[in-house]
Amino acid sequence: QVQLVESGGGLVQAGGSLRLSCAASGSIFSINIMGWYRQAPGKQRELVATIANGGSTNYADSVKGRFTISRDNAKNTVYLQMNSLKPEDTAVYYCNANAETSGTYTYTGFWGQGTQVTVSS
Repeated sequence: QVQLVESGGGLVQAGGSLRLSCAASGSIFSINIMGWYRQAPGKQRELVATIANGGSTNYADSVKGRFTISRDNAKNTVYLQMNSLKPEDTAVYYCNANAETSGTYTYTGFWGQGTQVTVSS
């Protein structure tokens, strides 16, 4: 029963910035990798960025140099700082966490409900 709640989405003009947050709650024993994915209308969901519990990150080529992923392990929260936004960044952004719940022995993937990011030209 892990819940992920995203916040920070909205409408911005091209060149603007937004910061997304995702807080995990529930019976969490530990969280390994956390990440952000996005899905634009008519397109498949794609990876944006991931971050491991030790701090290692990776990014999609389309956002590298513009977006920064970070996390606060004490708060079970992952962030996505988005700068120099482009209209093609418009999508629903989903938080993902690979977590072990209390009393289990394996990690399971969990998804948030998504937050809308719209970038106008």
